[in-house]
Amino acid sequence: MMNARLTKSRTALAGASILGMLLLAGCGDGQIDSAEGGEGAATGDTLAKIKDEGTVTVGIAGEAPYSFQEGGEPTGGTIAMHEEIFKNLGVDNVEVALVDWDALIPGLNAGRFDLVSAGMSILPERCEQAAFSDPEIMYTTALMVKEGNPKGLTDMDSVLKADDVKLAVLSGGIEAGYADKLGIDNVQSVGNAQDGMDTVAAGRADAFAMTAISLNWLADNNPDSGVEVTDAFVANIDGQEQIGAGGTVFRKGDTELIDAYNQELGKITESPETYVDVLGEFGFTEENLPPKDLTTEQLCAGTAG
Repeated sequence: MMNARLTKSRTALAGASILGMLLLAGCGDGQIDSAEGGEGAATGDTLAKIKDEGTVTVGIAGEAPYSFQEGGEPTGGTIAMHEEIFKNLGVDNVEVALVDWDALIPGLNAGRFDLVSAGMSILPERCEQAAFSDPEIMYTTALMVKEGNPKGLTDMDSVLKADDVKLAVLSGGIEAGYADKLGIDNVQSVGNAQDGMDTVAAGRADAFAMTAISLNWLADNNPDSGVEVTDAFVANIDGQEQIGAGGTVFRKGDTELIDAYNQELGKITESPETYVDVLGEFGFTEENLPPKDLTTEQLCAGTAG
C-alpha cells in the first residue's frame, strides 16, 4: 500500500480524565454539551505543535476497520489515511488515545488529543461542537443478529415493528439517533463495537446497529461468535434517506491544521485508485469514496441528499 507503517505508538488510556469527559458527553445523535461551545483547548497553533514534536495524537474508540489496535499497534482505514496525510505534512509519528465513543469529542475539546480518527459521521449536532474535515468515507448501516436471524430483522423499521426486540447501539453513535427519531424505545447503549457484538452473542440484545463495514469486519474476524450480519441498508426517517458520510474531527479553532489536512486529503480522494490503495487493506472500496459534490457544509446543515 501507499503508506508503509510509519509509527510505533503507545496507547493513552485515560482513567479519571475519561470519567470527566464522559460526564460531558451527551447520548444519542452525537450531542455533546460544552460550556465553551466546543472550542475548549483550541489555540490555533496545533499544526505548528504537531510539526515541532513530530507526533500527532489521535483519539480512537477501537472500532474496526476504521481505527483500532492490533498487537498493541494502531491500525485501520482512518489510521492508514492519517499516516499518509501526516507523513506528507512532515509528521512521522501517530499515537493513539483509546476512549469510549461518546468521549471522543469531549476529549478532543479538552485537549487530550489533536484530532479524532474514527470515521465519525458528520452531523449538524456534532458540527456545533467541533469542526470536520472534508467527507472521507460513505457508509451504510446493518444489523448484527444471532445466527439464523431468529427475529427476521432487516433494517431499523423492522426493529420498530417487531415485538419484544431489544436494539443495542453505540452510546453517542448515529444509530442511537436513528432509534430515537424512529421511536424505538427498547434500546441498550454500549461503549464500543466489541461490547455490541458480545451483547448480541450473549442474548442481552436481539440486534446491534452500526455501520455495515464495521459489523462485517467484526463477524469475519470472530467466526465462532454465533452472530451474523444483515444486508446493508440506508436508514429512512420520515421518508428521507439518511446520507451517511464520515470525516476527521478537529477543534474549531484549528483552522490551519484543517486547511493543511484537507489539502492532503484531496490527494487521496481525487481518484478511486489512490483511495483504495490507502484504505483497501481494511475492506474499503470505491463505494466508500464520497462523491465530489458532497460537502461538509451540506452535511453540517443537514441538507445533503
